[in-house]
Amino acid sequence: MNERQWQSTDVEVNRSDGTKNSETFTPAPAKDQFQEELVIRPLHSGDIYASFQFRTLWDTDFLQEGQKKVSHYRLFPKSLGQVLSKFSVQELHISFTQGFWRTMQWGQPFIPSPPGAELWVWFHHTVSDVDGNWKELTNVLSGIFCASLNFIDMTNTVQPSASFKPLGLGNATDHRFLRYATLPREIVCTENLTPWKKLLPCGSKAGLAVLMKSEKLFHSSFHSQAVHIRPICQDEQCTSKAWELRQTLNVVFDHYTSGQGKKEWSLFKMFSRTLTEACPLASSSKVYVDITDNPELFELSPATPLLSQAVVLGDRRTYSVYDLTRAETFGQLRSFNLLLRWKGDNMLRPLLHAERYVAGFGLQTGEIHTVIYNNHPYRAFPVLLMDSVPWYLQLYIHTLTVTSKSRDNKPSYIHYQPAKDRHRPHLLEMLIQLPPHSMTEVTVQFERALLKWTEYTPDPNHGFYVGSSVISALVPSMVAMSTNFTQDQPLFSSFVPVKEESSYFVRVYTEPLLVNLPTPDFSMPYNVICLTCTVVAVGYGSFYNLLTRTFQVDEPSPPLAKRLANFIRRIRGVPLLA
Repeated sequence: MNERQWQSTDVEVNRSDGTKNSETFTPAPAKDQFQEELVIRPLHSGDIYASFQFRTLWDTDFLQEGQKKVSHYRLFPKSLGQVLSKFSVQELHISFTQGFWRTMQWGQPFIPSPPGAELWVWFHHTVSDVDGNWKELTNVLSGIFCASLNFIDMTNTVQPSASFKPLGLGNATDHRFLRYATLPREIVCTENLTPWKKLLPCGSKAGLAVLMKSEKLFHSSFHSQAVHIRPICQDEQCTSKAWELRQTLNVVFDHYTSGQGKKEWSLFKMFSRTLTEACPLASSSKVYVDITDNPELFELSPATPLLSQAVVLGDRRTYSVYDLTRAETFGQLRSFNLLLRWKGDNMLRPLLHAERYVAGFGLQTGEIHTVIYNNHPYRAFPVLLMDSVPWYLQLYIHTLTVTSKSRDNKPSYIHYQPAKDRHRPHLLEMLIQLPPHSMTEVTVQFERALLKWTEYTPDPNHGFYVGSSVISALVPSMVAMSTNFTQDQPLFSSFVPVKEESSYFVRVYTEPLLVNLPTPDFSMPYNVICLTCTVVAVGYGSFYNLLTRTFQVDEPSPPLAKRLANFIRRIRGVPLLA
């Protein structure tokens, strides 16, 4: 597979006088490009965090009115391009996650995501029926990714007013064009990964995608795949704009389940494969290994003279860089395999961490607790908390309390939209100031509603899931963040735009909740049906037999002695007895 390049071609042009003229036709160069990256970060818990990032840039406009409809697709997947054009999508972010990211043990991920499925979309300001486009869009995406996104409806969709701002061009403030929904019970498996890999220009045939072996990816502690589409600037002055498609896949491998308790890692041990070539359509293909703690914690083999420094999540990190577009990276065996050997442990606490749980007893009332930790020793900073609670948990908003260090902490901003039964969920957004080195607890009481018997799931005793809380914050940075935009930045450090040098944006998701609701005895209808059918079968069967059966007189049979005498007479040829 070779990269398709535009080349000059000689063509013959027929003139009106019948003569032919040979001219040179040079088409415009392709306006799209593709990059791929793999970042390997040894975690302080001994696990390995592998983050794949694939970016496709296309200098075109799907939404400009009067422009000719885009019909030729080279690197950008046609299925997603048609979705953007048909439904007037300004930004689209979708993720499928299996497992829960353990912030205290693993630190902050490059791009966070909640358990299950998450979808949030900004529509163009020209859309008149946002709810109609949202409903059709979820059904189309359900078919593209082989997921249950068709279960997203208005009962689990909210319009956040402050938590989800556009990550691309534009500073939209009208949240009427924003829709957000989660499916915390969505199970991620191979049927979701296969269509995700088919969106890549090289598929899973070449490049970093060859490492994505399903049986290894899903045999991990955490697995998350996502698709992010947004318009971005291609330079600092924003003179050129383009659409960015970023596909990310994050995996955390547990050394106890994957490495038999040995802290020794390699590409082959993690993925059962090695790298043999870069994607021919990629302009950049690199593997980054975080060696900031090297050589105190681990040893890396083979070594590379290429090093890179980047400020990621408020910390300056050093990476070993392996460029897959260079032939010397693969060596004589045409195979690239990394090896990491651990030497020691060192736990670091993240600056922002959150968790959530349900308290109370019985099946009538309960209480939701959200605990937010600020581990910074001397800096206070605000966080934006967003909660979306299903309608069948009836919140008592007057019981809402926020405490920090055993004192009341009054939020500076509160937005609450009450639920409507069977129509929309609760939406609660609050701006809370976190004191330094503190624990802030948010509690609210609720009452469980009694559902109709047709609204229960097939396994109602398992419980009902409540989506994760979303916490957004600008966390103080340990080093100065770079606000300059360059195309040479690594993909893992350029997803969220940096506006200030003193802070960086972090989004944290809590655990989803599993709540039991009052459940009727679904075995009673089964017992009634069995008893009724038995009575009907016995009664009707007996009555039917009486109506349809014919009775005949049965002559009594002769005694045994007479039958034996007739048998002997028959043998002797003597007439039988009457």
